[in-house]
Amino acid sequence: MRRLFGVIVALAFAAGAAVLTWPGVFGLERTFPLVQVISFRAALGAVFAAAAVLALLFALIRPLRALALTLALVFGVAAGANGLMIMQRGTGDESLPDKTATSLRVMTWNTAGAATSAESIAQFAVDMQADVVTLPETTIDTGTRVAELMRDMGRPMWAHHAEYGVTGWGATSTTVLIRPELGDYSVIDSSLDGSSNTSTVPSAVAMPVSGDGPIIVAAHAVAPREDYMTQWRSDLKWLADQCASDNVILAGDFNATIDHMTGLGVDGGTLGRCRDTTSASGNGGVGTWPTDIPAILGAPIDHVMATPDWTVSGSIVMRTLDGSGSDHRPVVVQLERTGG
Repeated sequence: MRRLFGVIVALAFAAGAAVLTWPGVFGLERTFPLVQVISFRAALGAVFAAAAVLALLFALIRPLRALALTLALVFGVAAGANGLMIMQRGTGDESLPDKTATSLRVMTWNTAGAATSAESIAQFAVDMQADVVTLPETTIDTGTRVAELMRDMGRPMWAHHAEYGVTGWGATSTTVLIRPELGDYSVIDSSLDGSSNTSTVPSAVAMPVSGDGPIIVAAHAVAPREDYMTQWRSDLKWLADQCASDNVILAGDFNATIDHMTGLGVDGGTLGRCRDTTSASGNGGVGTWPTDIPAILGAPIDHVMATPDWTVSGSIVMRTLDGSGSDHRPVVVQLERTGG
């Protein structure tokens, strides 16, 4: 009876570790509350590692030795698997290649509304030589001020936005800044009136009116709180649909890691036909939220994604701005036209 009990316990813990480590295999990657747990893979791996050590200590007790050693193996494998995933996605490359005349730098930063000053946003964007800046939770007033400051620093931008609900409240606004050299852009009507958009907080789809620039989607999905799970799943599917055409850049706060996007990619994409650029350039395991814990322990929920027309040559998850006010870290990615 004791042996049977031990087998049942070991199988139960093994099943739980497998679900937490590979939720996509079981179709549970967008299921509450697993969504929240798997957002923090490094922390999850650390918990498994600690559990393995604890199980080894229990193995010193003779009647528990077989079960404890089995559990130590289960937890050790789970810890190693989570650590390997993080290493494969990248734990931080803080350098960008030199920018060429054909390079495109895309920056995204959820500014948490008024928590981040226009001056901080503008200075960082200029320092990064950004050509496209997507700013979830940023009003058009702030976005216009950022564009003016960037103009004064020699890097003019056009400001566009989409907004829901209360005017002037950052959480219901998403702003996108685009360099004039990319051509004229206009936010599509369905973004402005909400007839086709993310559910609760807005995204902005900016289409080129002239020139050969990409479609730019400034993304903001609702957070996967228990009461908003249906809307969050819908938002991710809507964002995937925006990556159906050939020349799209999708950047913003997805409130989702690439684990949550399992099954939403097509043709080798992470989300629709768009591929996650930070995972391809050594930063996919670095947490972008929240800023009050070390980046390696955080959740990588802010992304820059692009269709195969673009190739990523480098990225940065900026950690030196953690005291700027926002609870998100900015992400900057350098892209090159595929094939030159």
